[in-house]
Amino acid sequence: LIRPSLHTLALVFVSLQAKNPLRRVCASALNSVASWLQEATVDCLSACLSECLLTPDSDQHPHITDTIAACLDGFPLGQCVFLHFLEKALSGFIQQNSGLIGRHIAQAQLMHLCLTAVKTSMLVLQRSQDATSAALQAVEGSCRLQSSLGSLLDRYVDILTNEEFIQTVQSTAGMASVLLLRSAMGPGEDLATVVCMLLRGSGKGTDAAPCWLRPCLAGLSAEGRPLGISLYLCHGALAMLNWRRATLGPRWEELLLLVPHTLLLLDTSIKESSTAMLVARVLTLWSSAALDCLQVERPSPSPTLYQSLQGGSALHEALLERVYSHWEHPLDGVRHQSRALFKDLIVAHRHASALNLAQPDPYITTLTHGLLGLEWHMRGKYGSLGCLVELLGAHHLLAIQPQLPSQLLGLMGDQNMAPYASDLLERLFVSHKGQLAEEEEAGVGGPGGWMELWHQTWVTPLLQVLCRARLDQTTYILDYFLPKLLRCSPSSLTHMVQALQSMGPRPPGSRGAVGALMTCLRAARAQGVAPSLEEGLFGGLVPLSLLRQALVHKHDQVRMDALGLLCETHRRTEGVSPQEMELLRHFLPPNVNCQPPGVRQLTVSLLKRLLCRVKDSSTLLQKRMTQERNQEQRDRDTLTLATYKEFLCWMCETLLEVLVSGASFPSCLTALHLLVLLGQLFSFSTEPDVFAIGSKVTFAHAQNVLYCVASNFLEVKQLASVLLRQLPPSTVGLQDPERLSHVLCAALELSTSTKPYDSVTAAHLLDLLVHQPTLPAALLAYAQAQGLPFQLPLQPASQASEALMLEHNSLAVVLLLLQRLQQEVVSAESSLLQAAASRPLYGRAHCITAVLQRLPLGSLTLTEQWRSVVSKLIAVCYRMSDIVSPVVQSSSPEGLIPMDTDSDASAGLQRILQEIQPRDTNDFFTSARELEPQAGDDPDQHDKTKETKVCVCVPGVCDGGEGYRVTAQMVLVCCWRSMKEVAMMLGELCQSLPLQYNHVDEAHTGLVTEEQVEGVGLYFRQQLLQSRHRGAFELAYVGFVRLTEMLCRSGSQSLQKLPSRWLREVLQEVKSSDPSSKLCATRRSAGIPFYIQALLSSEPKASSCSLLRMTMRELTSLAAPSADQDDKNSTVSQVHALNILRALYRDTRLGENIIPFVSEGMQAAVLGFTSPIWAVRNSSTLLFSTLITRIFGVKKGKDEHSKKNRMTGREFFTRFPALYPFLLSQLQEAAVTVDSASGVVKLHPSLFLLLLVLGRLYPSPMDGSSSPMALAPFMPFIIRCGRSAVYWTREMAARALVPFVLVTQIPATIQTLLQDLPSEPRTKSQQNHIHGTLLQVRVPAPHTQNCCVVTRGAYLDVLQCLCGPLVLELRRETLAVLAASELLGPCGPPTDATASLLSSLGPGAVQYLLSLTRVALSASLEGPWRPLWAGNRLLESVLRGPLYEVRELVLDGLLEKLDEEEYSNGPSFLFLWPAPLTLLPSSSADSQSLRVLCRLSSHGEEIPWRDGDQQLSHIHVLSRLLSLSLMCQGLFCFSYVYCVAQTLCASDLPTLWGRLVCGCCGDDHPAEVKLAVAEVLVNSTTPLLASPTLPLGLSTTLSLWRSLLTLLQDEDQEVRDSASDFISHVAPHLLHSDVAGVSVSPSVALDQGVGALCALLVVWGQERAGLLTLAEWLLGDEERTRETASEIPSSLDEEDEFLFEKGELNLWAEPVQWARLLHRHLIALTATLGTESRGPGKDRLRTLRIQVQALTLDAEQALEALPGPLPQFSCAVEHARLVLRQARATLALDPTT
Repeated sequence: LIRPSLHTLALVFVSLQAKNPLRRVCASALNSVASWLQEATVDCLSACLSECLLTPDSDQHPHITDTIAACLDGFPLGQCVFLHFLEKALSGFIQQNSGLIGRHIAQAQLMHLCLTAVKTSMLVLQRSQDATSAALQAVEGSCRLQSSLGSLLDRYVDILTNEEFIQTVQSTAGMASVLLLRSAMGPGEDLATVVCMLLRGSGKGTDAAPCWLRPCLAGLSAEGRPLGISLYLCHGALAMLNWRRATLGPRWEELLLLVPHTLLLLDTSIKESSTAMLVARVLTLWSSAALDCLQVERPSPSPTLYQSLQGGSALHEALLERVYSHWEHPLDGVRHQSRALFKDLIVAHRHASALNLAQPDPYITTLTHGLLGLEWHMRGKYGSLGCLVELLGAHHLLAIQPQLPSQLLGLMGDQNMAPYASDLLERLFVSHKGQLAEEEEAGVGGPGGWMELWHQTWVTPLLQVLCRARLDQTTYILDYFLPKLLRCSPSSLTHMVQALQSMGPRPPGSRGAVGALMTCLRAARAQGVAPSLEEGLFGGLVPLSLLRQALVHKHDQVRMDALGLLCETHRRTEGVSPQEMELLRHFLPPNVNCQPPGVRQLTVSLLKRLLCRVKDSSTLLQKRMTQERNQEQRDRDTLTLATYKEFLCWMCETLLEVLVSGASFPSCLTALHLLVLLGQLFSFSTEPDVFAIGSKVTFAHAQNVLYCVASNFLEVKQLASVLLRQLPPSTVGLQDPERLSHVLCAALELSTSTKPYDSVTAAHLLDLLVHQPTLPAALLAYAQAQGLPFQLPLQPASQASEALMLEHNSLAVVLLLLQRLQQEVVSAESSLLQAAASRPLYGRAHCITAVLQRLPLGSLTLTEQWRSVVSKLIAVCYRMSDIVSPVVQSSSPEGLIPMDTDSDASAGLQRILQEIQPRDTNDFFTSARELEPQAGDDPDQHDKTKETKVCVCVPGVCDGGEGYRVTAQMVLVCCWRSMKEVAMMLGELCQSLPLQYNHVDEAHTGLVTEEQVEGVGLYFRQQLLQSRHRGAFELAYVGFVRLTEMLCRSGSQSLQKLPSRWLREVLQEVKSSDPSSKLCATRRSAGIPFYIQALLSSEPKASSCSLLRMTMRELTSLAAPSADQDDKNSTVSQVHALNILRALYRDTRLGENIIPFVSEGMQAAVLGFTSPIWAVRNSSTLLFSTLITRIFGVKKGKDEHSKKNRMTGREFFTRFPALYPFLLSQLQEAAVTVDSASGVVKLHPSLFLLLLVLGRLYPSPMDGSSSPMALAPFMPFIIRCGRSAVYWTREMAARALVPFVLVTQIPATIQTLLQDLPSEPRTKSQQNHIHGTLLQVRVPAPHTQNCCVVTRGAYLDVLQCLCGPLVLELRRETLAVLAASELLGPCGPPTDATASLLSSLGPGAVQYLLSLTRVALSASLEGPWRPLWAGNRLLESVLRGPLYEVRELVLDGLLEKLDEEEYSNGPSFLFLWPAPLTLLPSSSADSQSLRVLCRLSSHGEEIPWRDGDQQLSHIHVLSRLLSLSLMCQGLFCFSYVYCVAQTLCASDLPTLWGRLVCGCCGDDHPAEVKLAVAEVLVNSTTPLLASPTLPLGLSTTLSLWRSLLTLLQDEDQEVRDSASDFISHVAPHLLHSDVAGVSVSPSVALDQGVGALCALLVVWGQERAGLLTLAEWLLGDEERTRETASEIPSSLDEEDEFLFEKGELNLWAEPVQWARLLHRHLIALTATLGTESRGPGKDRLRTLRIQVQALTLDAEQALEALPGPLPQFSCAVEHARLVLRQARATLALDPTT
């Protein structure tokens, strides 16, 4: 029985699939048999496998391959039969692959099977090496084995030479080939000889191989073989051969050294990034193998190997060059492998040099200096320095560059550099700490002082940066650096706290000591370093008052750090203390309205962590309470849970109170986010559970959330919809049938609104309603009320599941919407104008798509009904598209409806379509047009030919009904949004619905058929290739992308082939394009690039990318210039190709797969500039711009020539080697045309592009001469380009020359350039040549006999650069030149002097005078010039000059000097002040002088004002300033003068100044003006606003306070932050103790400001007058609003006309919250009045109360008069306005006030 049982187990094991769990059971049973049964077990398995291999079906090959691999893991089976089977399986896979082109998913599956078969064959070869060698040496049986091995090697060769196989399979085949050779030949010298021959691609050396292998090797060494074969064989040689043997023969050493040479030769021809990745990995394998050879002790080591691996050798330098050119490669893997190669090279050098760590190494020292000398923006530098730290320690780098920590910390402000800098810093301080500790143990350092030295080196610079640097520069220190530092040294936290407590005042714009302390404590607590809560609030490290200040700090990052300190902990179950809850109560209300999105998201994220802590700790407490027997502990746990519940209920109520009408977008978004989190973590249950926060939700709260769905912001709509489903159903009120019916009517009405965002609101309302079980009844009632023949689908039973109810309700909603949509489509087919004006189509379609998106479309049960719906939906989509296509496919869709100006009748649609012409004005976008019921066309004004007229009369209203207002904007929005919804719906149907298809006699049921999917694809093809409106084809592209993704994943073979077929068809159509083609050659080829992008992006990234390669070959050939320039067909094709290439290079989804074709694209773009046709040149320009971005990266700053968007010449030409000969030849051709003896300007079309590319390269100190593509040949041509007659060409040539000059070649290059300059002035000197050479050299001195002012200006720029501290004589000569120049000569009146001066100097005069001014400015303000130049005559003369540009440059220089000395005791150059600064300017052109004077006034300097030679009094200065139009600077100076002149209070000027300030605070003023007003008011707080003496009087003072409070509610955050600084100028007794003398956020400043004003009113004795004023502020502008209430309908009509044009909006201010704040302070102020019945202002208060009562009544009546049961949705703007009026009036009528 044993043997049959074993056979049965073996048969079951062989038959089951790999993932079947029973197979693992059988394997375990077979592996656990007794030792005496193992042979029988192997026999049974062999027999079963042999039966499977006798007549295997091709479909069984994958299963049998997996089975063989599984058997080999546990059983010693024979290999010959397996090798034969695997060879047969590989042959089948190779044949199948040729028939799967275009079927990406099937091809990817086949690649996986092929890879498995190759790996299995390798496993067979590895397990049977000894048996193979023995069998090949035996006489019998070897022929069969030789045949099997030879056939298998042939299959490997087929894979290696077939480019359709992916690289992973080819690389594995390369390893398998080397493994097979090793198995067949053994590890002798012959094997190394054969592998060397294969790497060289030479037939010489095959004699060392067995005769039966030589025919197989011929395919690997044949001429013209793919370049990748050498790479794969190198990989195989390094991975499959043993390099740690004690004896390596000369052939093996030759092979080891041949591998890197082969790889470096391949490196210059690599295009694909994946190949570059493999090369990098193989080089790292080689370096590991070389280290293995060096580390193995050998009796006689080879000197050749050791010399080749030493630093400075040719191989070593070539490999380092390779590292430098790839350490910033776009692929992370390539950068990582380059770093590993660098480390191995350093280790190999030390091993080969036989140096220990104690010995100095000159080579390593030189290398370190070179690396530290590189620019810090080079990311690869950090990894190499980290390797040096790892190998040599931190002392090595710190000894060379002691300021390294500060330099690296300065880089932490750059998000791109912060990860690299922090990683290097971590390596440094960890290594430094270990080295210092070792030195102390060894007795080298001082006792106990090493930690202080470590703190001084690493912690002190960190604290200085945190306290003094700008906040944006320290953001990433918390994320990347500080946690690592605290993990390394937790005890350093105490040192940080002590050091920060002794820090001085913070500079403006930084976080200061408080912010730095919060940052350090936050990081420490998150890492578990801060003391636990059992020791008090953070162990007493920080007082509670300081935390309260930080939580309301002015700077966002300080508040976030303080909040993170409360929320982030090392353990998620750590409890929340009562002190933390109290601090959070202090934080949340003023921080809900947070405008910056990043801060808002971080707030929600941190509070989410806190809520998770509450949940996890409460769960732990509940569990402990059930197990705890100590009653005292249980009582404490119960009290903690009660505290949690109280806090959560408070938080819920606070957030719900925020969601009132008029709440700002940030407040709504933050509150909704947090409420949704509360619902997710704790639920809004009303049952008596642990928390029961649902009991705090009232009906009014839920209705406010419901009305948030009507918000214009999509995020608010989405969150409100989610929250409504979480709230208790009783509070939402949809269980009430009447309420549900009202919401349904509102949703269906909004779905036909002409405002696009209303349809989104309707979709969210319907999504809420489909979850209600009573919805079908409401739908039926609505249909009956509308007279629709609507029939509900079969309803489920009352006990049906929620999913079934959702499906039935959704089906009913879709059917009703579809029925209405079909009716409206019929109406739109008759009159598109009527549809656009009254019922646009896109709303219904959007709602249908939204309902479908929320359904599990893959598991629907009502199959037949849904199939019918899908068919109808597809049909109605086609009809909608047919209606709107004439508009979006028009050549001018934006102006499709031109407005008639001479007739009051509207034209029919057909006539409008004939009138499509571009217009020069935009009147047709802004002029409304009335469609009257009786309108018609005048037959006398048209041809008498019969043509179809579209009736524009509204059906049913021709008997006196109202007309519709329609604009071109409405029509265009209707059309392209309809196209959008059609695209989205069709894409959703095809992507999400199950497909119905047949596959191998197996039918798959679904809801959408293959024919429907293909029809949708053809529809998208038509829209993308023919639409002209960008919005239309971009949205069609979105739907088409979803379709193509579905096609590749579908199981239908016919659908899988569609992308490949469509791509070939469109490429053929592009190739054969002519001017009569329907393809749009304008508008950047319209939707054609999108169409091809979608098809190519569907190709899997892991595939061979055959479609991409085929497409790029076709397009690059079409984009190249044609030999026949007059061929119009080729021109159109070329334009299309250039536009399509641009789109593909911009597509990020193609990733690195597009990089191999960058060189061809660059060549096409450059050559396209030579075309005589403008369209080709225009498309080439766009393509060139895209390629520059693709090559050098997205622009990361304002500097066009920043090195962040550049690369070294070596790296550029290594990545794109094909551009080296192309750019060189093009530059040579362009340089010939630059200089002409005849003086005729010849502009080469491509010269600008060539210099632009070359100018983005830069030199590197690590550049060497080992590169095969030397940069020297470019230099003569670039130098020649400097002679161009075009100024910018000379500038660019000078910039492009820099990267091509090595550091060692700079002197020789300068000498060569100087020799070309004339030694003395000559009349025939080419000034362009001289100027260009100067720009390239920047050296000699000027000469007044030179008539070219441009050249003289270049000389002066050179002089300014050279006049340093050590060239005293040159400075003297420069001053002499300056004194004799035209800048300091006599001048007449400004206007005449300007004209005469510029005309006398000729072209380039302005540049020349600016060069003189720069020298004069340097001589006046810089220290080295002062001994040579006394007095202020120089600047005074310049400022009196006639040229505005000269004066502006001087003033800018003075401002820059002031900025540099901002934190010193004052400007150090006041003795140089020129008198013209104190002359009052008369126009805005000299506003810079006032800016300088404003900055001086901040230093407390007395400014002598003059008018000519006359000294002005303060009163005259104030009068003059008020008359200026210089708003910002005039306000500054007026405030300064007023504060200096204290005797002017009796004049009218203060009142005028107060009006000016108050008039500049509105939303209609620019931010610069409001910033100036804020600064003025802040500076005036102490002397004017908060003065106890009321120097300006009560009225003006209150107006200024109102202006200040208005600025605190401004939409611009910078304005609010600037205005909040007034807190520091208010006396502490007028403020709350927590904010006195502290910078606080604008929200807190607003509250404290009103409180301080109320306290001042008491001090002034003006309580009653202040009460009246605050009451008027509370009511706002309601009186004016009441007077203009009758004008509201007209304004609403205007709003309907202009869909997207809105006025000035303040999205931060919250009128209701402002009114509540005033009400709260009014109550406090009222309490100070007492109970006297009479007094000043009593009658006015009584009159005001009567007016407020009238306002309340008006608001109530207006709310009742609004149309519809839910006016919150139908007229949301007017409803919000009336609710605000009612809220203000209600607060004003509060009896407590």
